[in-house]
Amino acid sequence: MTLPESVYRDLDAHLAPVDAVLRARPRAAVTGRQPVHTVYVPADRFGPSVVATWGAEALAALDASSALPFPEELRDRVVAKLTREPVEDLRIDFEDGYGDRGADVEDAAAAAAGAALLSLAPAPPFVGLRIKSLEEGTRRRGVRTLDLFLSAVDGALPPGFVVTVPKVSAPAQVAAMARLCDQLELAHGLPARSLLFEAQVETPLAVLGPDGTATVSRLAGAAQGRLVGLHYGTYDYSAALGVAAAEQSLAHPAADHAKAVMQVAVAGTGVRLSDGSCNVLPVGPGIQAAWQLHHALVLRSLARGFYQGWDLHPAQLPTRFAATYAFFRGGSGPAVERLSAYLDRRSSGILDEPATARALAGFLLRGLDCGALDPPEVPFARPDLEALWVS
Repeated sequence: MTLPESVYRDLDAHLAPVDAVLRARPRAAVTGRQPVHTVYVPADRFGPSVVATWGAEALAALDASSALPFPEELRDRVVAKLTREPVEDLRIDFEDGYGDRGADVEDAAAAAAGAALLSLAPAPPFVGLRIKSLEEGTRRRGVRTLDLFLSAVDGALPPGFVVTVPKVSAPAQVAAMARLCDQLELAHGLPARSLLFEAQVETPLAVLGPDGTATVSRLAGAAQGRLVGLHYGTYDYSAALGVAAAEQSLAHPAADHAKAVMQVAVAGTGVRLSDGSCNVLPVGPGIQAAWQLHHALVLRSLARGFYQGWDLHPAQLPTRFAATYAFFRGGSGPAVERLSAYLDRRSSGILDEPATARALAGFLLRGLDCGALDPPEVPFARPDLEALWVS
């Protein structure tokens, strides 16, 4: 005796609304490599040689130090990275790092930044622009800056270009940005859906709305597929909660709560997460302490599933890459063993499921992408890892 077909039909009908919600769950418009950091450069300091300058200054800071902030065996790999690709993701900043300098000055700076972008060398894999927020007081200025910047670029947007929208508090702002992208693409002759953006989570309303729901969980659905990332804003968010300045940190419990909500909100959507910045800069007599702090914070973020963060000073690059390399190199051996055992259907002492196999493949791909691992150290073909990661 088995169940009649009517039971299956009734179950399908009962769960049809849930099925529709799951099918409609938004997916981000980007796949593949995620940068390990975003470097924020105030617009007035941006120029064609900014990446080379940051790399040279990072190497100089490392050379001038009598003690490494990381194991000696990583030095050559970090130096090679700083020489080859010191910046993975560059953001030209017209918001807090730039400030309010008057309409004429910012107009000129936006046009100059667009022109400089065309001759940026070396060009990082990812680049973008942070505008002022879409709140009432700065909305017009932010949109005009983006408009003038795109005019100067004249349709020649580089691959990996993204717009950063700060201080997002409501899905309506994300929806408005998506509509604005439609209009900007039309006005500047850009391919449809070529403008993508990320939202900064740095206001309490972005995490918990007036109705008690998690606002951030509705942002991707309002973005029409254009939202590719959520970036945590360390200091604006902490200050808005009344956290004392000396206690504001990526490791504060309030920060952990906000980031945990972000993580759950976009799980499975492809929207990428980035941790925020550390404002204790490795300069002067305190360089060693600042390096140790930054190194520890980067490792902490990686362990919690935040594979990207902000860097604000060239001397933060050595510890960004050293911590990232230590994380992936330290975990690569067990990851290779577990994934091999899973694919060979043999026991490794850990019973891994398909979801964990995907995570293991993603771990190895991230390590390869950033330079922590060399291809000969990963005994799997990259296409096989990529197929497993997105399966």
